[in-house]
Amino acid sequence: MCEVVFVDSAGREKRVKAETGETLMAVAVRNGIDGIVAQCGGALACGTCHCYIDEPHLNALPPPSEEEAMMIEFVMEPNPSSRLSCQILMSDVTDGMRVVVPDSQH
Repeated sequence: MCEVVFVDSAGREKRVKAETGETLMAVAVRNGIDGIVAQCGGALACGTCHCYIDEPHLNALPPPSEEEAMMIEFVMEPNPSSRLSCQILMSDVTDGMRVVVPDSQH
């Protein structure tokens, strides 16, 4: 089990628990995180689970796949810390990770 901190566009934080092996998207949906819509259910077919991962966790994660990188090109307000939460698996590496939900998804 690990903890994730979601941060909305106003800077409000919500700390939640996550099970090892589940996706960050599933954690967000289960905890009612506004802005993580997850319209495709994690099929890597949309960008509605787009988020920004704070350092140092961004560099500790495996890099995005080619498919994820291509999908990120189409999200609103992408930046170098953009990831799709459906592609991030929770683990010891993600414990304490801060995840910022873009304003454009609210």
